[in-house]
Amino acid sequence: MKTRARVLLIALLAVAGGCDGGDPASERTDSAVAELPVVHQADPPAIDGAFAPELWADEVGLILTWLEPLGETRADGHRLRVAQLVDSAWSEPVTVAEGRDLFANWADVPAAARAADGTLYSHWLAKTAEETYAYSIFLARSADGGASWEAIGKLNDDETDTEHGFVSWVREAEGLRAFWLDGREMAEGGPMNVRSASVGAGGIGESELLDDRVCECCTTDAGVSASGSYVVYRDRGETEARDTYLVSRTETGWSAPRAVHQDGWTIEGCPVNGPETDADGDLAVTAWFTAAGDRAQVRAALSSDGGASFGEPAIIDDEGALGRVDTVLDGDGGALVSWLTGAGERADVKLVRLAADGSLGEPLTVAETSSARASGFPRLVRRADSAYLAWVDLEPDQPSRLLFREIPTSAIP
Repeated sequence: MKTRARVLLIALLAVAGGCDGGDPASERTDSAVAELPVVHQADPPAIDGAFAPELWADEVGLILTWLEPLGETRADGHRLRVAQLVDSAWSEPVTVAEGRDLFANWADVPAAARAADGTLYSHWLAKTAEETYAYSIFLARSADGGASWEAIGKLNDDETDTEHGFVSWVREAEGLRAFWLDGREMAEGGPMNVRSASVGAGGIGESELLDDRVCECCTTDAGVSASGSYVVYRDRGETEARDTYLVSRTETGWSAPRAVHQDGWTIEGCPVNGPETDADGDLAVTAWFTAAGDRAQVRAALSSDGGASFGEPAIIDDEGALGRVDTVLDGDGGALVSWLTGAGERADVKLVRLAADGSLGEPLTVAETSSARASGFPRLVRRADSAYLAWVDLEPDQPSRLLFREIPTSAIP
């Protein structure tokens, strides 16, 4: 049976709270939301109670995945749904998988991605034993643009009843590459790993170990720079330092893990608050949450050498930062960063521009939501001249809703 460190800093309970299901929506105070130019405001075709959004953007359009309840209680199960935004209109949602065994979580969420040949792949999590965190990563493929899906097996190539999840995807020449947190060594009391495998027409590749000791339930993210694919994640040092690290693909294999920045945040437990990244050619950005020195901050740093090194990080928010970040390059040498900030039961979804010279624009308030875990992670992508945000809206005594906004990048200071 798997064990894990669960001691969290009291000051971080609102930020994290563990890997289990979300808290009920809590009441929030009224606050004016900054007026924001919106090109497209059509919210996703998801039912009330939907949660766990994830976005993928490419030359075809946007892919949104989410989870929906199948009944009144968690025991009734969930289904994974997918819809695509093409020419400012959502397609009819399609079910990829459903059942009582789906592991439905506020932080460890399913996703879908499109390979260069047009084939779609999706992943979800399903229980393999009665233990709370005994679940594996299951895959499905669609060869008809998402109209129908067929299951193709597991991403993780072990049979341990341990945690496998927090998957991120990137496109490679021969298909897709997945990165994930893999708990196979935890079955014998060992640490969590980061692993990777290729997925494509040739099937599911053998997993490769990239880092043998990492934080147990922080999100991963991945990018493709001029140097190749890479993944960012929260490391776990022998002294419980949990800073953002990166492993990249090289001509001779995977690099050794290296810090994006040495924050020196030491915490004896997982904050459930991982980093995000984006890359294009030699330019890359990584954004993350830290509470080093007992001060909660969102930070972001740019790289001009494809992620081989990053400049001094900009402090995006150090006044009420809750984290749950996302980031994309802005197409003009800088980046956009989204995150949650707030106090008590209330939180705002924020968006800011980090310019190429390291300066910050005026932050925009995109929306209000709850600071509870059930509000999850707002998701940010960019396509052409627009940024797209999807997030979970929580109102007191109301089921969760998925909301979506398209914002012209020219409107972001």
